[in-house]
Amino acid sequence: PVFHGGQLHFPGVIHNKEAQSTSPIKTNEPEGTVTCTIKGAFMADLLFDLEESIINGRQKDAVALTGKLLEAGVSPAEILTDGLVSGMEEVGERFKCGDYFVPEMVIAARAMKSAMELIRPKLVDTGVKPLATIVLGTVRGDLHDIGKNLTGMFMEGAGFRVVDIGVDAPAEKFVAAVVENDAQLVGISALLTTTMPYAGEIIKTLDNAGLRPKVKVIVGGAPMTEEFAQAIGADAFAPDAATGADRCKELLAK
Repeated sequence: PVFHGGQLHFPGVIHNKEAQSTSPIKTNEPEGTVTCTIKGAFMADLLFDLEESIINGRQKDAVALTGKLLEAGVSPAEILTDGLVSGMEEVGERFKCGDYFVPEMVIAARAMKSAMELIRPKLVDTGVKPLATIVLGTVRGDLHDIGKNLTGMFMEGAGFRVVDIGVDAPAEKFVAAVVENDAQLVGISALLTTTMPYAGEIIKTLDNAGLRPKVKVIVGGAPMTEEFAQAIGADAFAPDAATGADRCKELLAK
């Protein structure tokens, strides 16, 4: 719609100037076309604003916009895909390019997580299924959790169900979580050179439990490398949280 001659004009609407009336005379377009077009544009604007709020880490805006979209009848799946996931994907790309750093990623992930709290129950109610379930934890003897938590937020933002078993997690805890949640992926985090070999023990324990053929294992953390991941039998290595979500999608595709 545009303003012209003191009146608000809509596409597909002719204004009757001779009758000195602002009441629109409809064209041959189907009834409701203009209204639907305006509503669709309004929803698209809200989804764009939601995506931007995630990218810029505006937590309150993200929650408010998610609420508006739900009230307007937009499906939780559409909000997730076109607002939250697309926003986090852009954050991930900016991190990979060096435009964003860990603090920016953290505040963006927090904004996404807060918005997710509103739509998660509705996703379940509408039968929307996650891409897969991933068990995520930091290895035994290691209490670092920032990288793990950030990875979990990115994974959730990408449409995965995340089962976070915390820090200082023994191999048996990973196995139990996989069985209990019927997980398809296992994410192992280690931030110390002294604890990273334990990732190999977790993979061996999964193998001994007969679970290795059904789960893909991805490892990450500051001291980890692609070569180390291959040496211990992991399926993938991720140097950062954003890449971790991409790698897990690739593993599912295989």
